[in-house]
Amino acid sequence: MLLFARISAVAALVLGTVIVSLAPASAAGVTATFSKQSWDTGYTATVTIKNETSAAISSWKVEFDYPASTSVGAYWDSLLTKSGNHYAFVNREYNGSVAPGASVTFGYNASGTADPVNCTINGAACTGGTPPTTTTTTTTTTTTTTTTTGPPPTGSLPRKVLVGYLHASFANGSGYIRMRDVPDEWDVVNLSFAEPTSSTSGELRFTRCPVAECPNVESEAEFIAGIRAQQLKGKKVLISIGGQNGQVRLETAAARDAFVRSASAIIDKYGLNGLDVDFEGHSLSLNAGDTDFRNPTTPVIVNLISALRSLKSRYGAGFVLTMAPETFFVQVGYQFYGGAGGGDARTGAYLPVIEAMRNDLTLLHVQHYNSGPVMGLDNQYHFMGGSDFHIAMADMVLAGFPVRGDTSKVFAPLRQEQVAIGLPASVNAGNGFTSVADVHTALNCLTKGTNCGSYKPKGVYPNLRGLMTWSINWDKFNNYEFSKAHRAYLPR
Repeated sequence: MLLFARISAVAALVLGTVIVSLAPASAAGVTATFSKQSWDTGYTATVTIKNETSAAISSWKVEFDYPASTSVGAYWDSLLTKSGNHYAFVNREYNGSVAPGASVTFGYNASGTADPVNCTINGAACTGGTPPTTTTTTTTTTTTTTTTTGPPPTGSLPRKVLVGYLHASFANGSGYIRMRDVPDEWDVVNLSFAEPTSSTSGELRFTRCPVAECPNVESEAEFIAGIRAQQLKGKKVLISIGGQNGQVRLETAAARDAFVRSASAIIDKYGLNGLDVDFEGHSLSLNAGDTDFRNPTTPVIVNLISALRSLKSRYGAGFVLTMAPETFFVQVGYQFYGGAGGGDARTGAYLPVIEAMRNDLTLLHVQHYNSGPVMGLDNQYHFMGGSDFHIAMADMVLAGFPVRGDTSKVFAPLRQEQVAIGLPASVNAGNGFTSVADVHTALNCLTKGTNCGSYKPKGVYPNLRGLMTWSINWDKFNNYEFSKAHRAYLPR
């Protein structure tokens, strides 16, 4: 480990990354030590706070300075306040208490190569000692508190996008792709998946793929550096929450608050641009009597909406919010809504969430796969696997539809630029694979009004945003057919 104020050094080359370690000759009190792994024009730093006193501490604050040539970007397991080139990190609610002899860590990415100087912890030198009890000089400064991490969003999404899910926590037989090796064809990368500790806890965990399953998995520092490299190229990197196995039911206010807290911690740790809501299975359902998607009363719905609004408020206008529901939770709402008439309580259950968040929703990419037959606006059933299904399903969210056929409760059209079509990347990835030719036929019909076949959409949608796929890994498994062919059709 490297102590801020000491100069003895050991340098080693590990996996092409320089690891610098400096250690104090002796230490007393509460100390803060620093280590780094260098990459290109910056490094990832880890700061270890150790309590070498005989009493527990309940909070900590580490402060230091950088020259103008170096600045802090993404950070995690702390909150940052800065004034000019002076940085102050304080504990999060979960890592402020440090028992005697114990230690906690936080980290950050630095842009630039300088090491921090003038380090203090709780007002005393980072080498240990007693905090000062008197102050002889009072200085007033203006500070800016930063609650988001990573590079601030640099511009909006391209006019046409490809969205891909990246197997970040498992390989699933398709092979692991390192973050920095994600091909340039993709505009939005959804890290899959953050999952709850239990279906009702709201507490999310994101665990990266273990070496046993992904032998080529990169280190945590390299993963974060890879995210940064993708963002510097204009890509948006999101955490996807849920998935097939990650049931998330926010039944209580406590679960809602845990969801916001833990989602924020993941976003902060990796410096992400936002999140993707991929709730499947039994995550969303409607209680009896909850019949108006515009005014939901079911706790799991109301609490999710509240949580998403809190996250949007926290991170601001640049926060990217996407959703990936199955057709059962959206388009089937044209016929059925909740358990009315003895139906499934989950039917159409995404609609109130989409409705509440429509002004903040970046992209809705309904999964046009793993679906049964769905009735379209022509009151005919449409089946997966051909262009007709994609035209009919996309038309429903682009034209709007009466929920459960009630013309007094119409789900209004989404903006064209909010809509993308979700597809499997290969026959291995999911039921309902559609050939490149049929996908382009569907896009020609929807965006140009040509070659539409039997289903005639209600309008022409030239600003339809693009395509989503499960997954980038399965696309690689299929020799990148999806991304290469569809990127050529959908130039940015």
